[in-house]
Amino acid sequence: MVEETQKEETLWDKAGELSGVLTAVGILALTRVGQLLMINWLNGGVAEPRSLWERLLIWDAGWFLRVAMDGYPEGYTYSSSGQLEGNELAFFPVYPMLIRAGAAIGIDPSAAALTVAWLASVAAGIVLHLLGSSLYGKRAGWALVAICCSAPASVVLSMAYSESLFIALVAGMFVAAHRRVWWAAGLLGLLTALSRPTGAAAALGLAVAALLALKHDDQPKWKPLAAAAVALAGVPAYLGWVAYRVGDLTAWFKIQTAGWGTSFDYGASTGQFLWTTLRSGDGWIPMSVALILLAALAAAGVALAQKPWLPLAVYGVVAMILVYGQAGFYHSKPRLLLPVLLTLLPAVVAAARARPRVAVLSITAWALFGLWYGAYLVTVWPYTL
Repeated sequence: MVEETQKEETLWDKAGELSGVLTAVGILALTRVGQLLMINWLNGGVAEPRSLWERLLIWDAGWFLRVAMDGYPEGYTYSSSGQLEGNELAFFPVYPMLIRAGAAIGIDPSAAALTVAWLASVAAGIVLHLLGSSLYGKRAGWALVAICCSAPASVVLSMAYSESLFIALVAGMFVAAHRRVWWAAGLLGLLTALSRPTGAAAALGLAVAALLALKHDDQPKWKPLAAAAVALAGVPAYLGWVAYRVGDLTAWFKIQTAGWGTSFDYGASTGQFLWTTLRSGDGWIPMSVALILLAALAAAGVALAQKPWLPLAVYGVVAMILVYGQAGFYHSKPRLLLPVLLTLLPAVVAAARARPRVAVLSITAWALFGLWYGAYLVTVWPYTL
């Protein structure tokens, strides 16, 4: 009788989790459809409209497609005047490999790039819900999906960019670590680290989770340690491969700087951007980016004061140091902050504790602005995201 009752409870729990996951996918779908409609609407008002398909395949999408179909170059790339330029070696390999796999089975490369990004968005919605639910409860899981997937830079979740894949991997890694499924945490951590440079921050977060498990887990201690070691090896492995291919230990960093002005200057460029923009107020996009950067810092401070799960906090802090500490295109920083998650936690916790009507109205207002903002950036704003 007891065994039958336990089985019924297990089935009930699984049914409840499945229902929660389906709701999360529905929330994700609403944000994506809503944003595509906004892009299409704004596209009709610009001087040189492009198709929706073209809008989703601009900027970094071209680099990913070239890596996928042509592979990486053998070394540095130079202009006709002999100046070092950025090239495909700047882009980490997991997303291009998945595009290539899609093309190998007969899918058009551009369609494969968007298919991978969209499927990764669905996966991101699911694991964000699981992560939020594991940490703060089911309502928080839904709130995390809605708030993250409608943030001002969330338009990249529908584009041929690697953010949707990265969010799915990093959130999945933390879900696996929180549930002590170390083989999955290690594999997802490695793939995260081979997807974007900030995968190094995610690997550090997993290492913290592994150290915590050594104190409180009855499983063999080698499992969490092995998972952390595998994840930590990812970013150095790719940077080392680039160094070997080019014949220069600092090759990846030189390519980043030459192509996109990206270099770690300990926040000097970010500070200068904030100082100049807030004093001059020249242009509403620069001003809005400056406010987003300041709001994200404040939100991170509030999140840390609430003492979140330590691995997620470590990942968030290190990832923010990497984003704020590097020079580069200022209008790309909100996109780079999207996967950090730490900055979203105060709003997630508040939404989970609020009355349902208040939470829904607040998140809807946030989503309307965030989805419109991202649509504006890929239609009206002329520069890269």
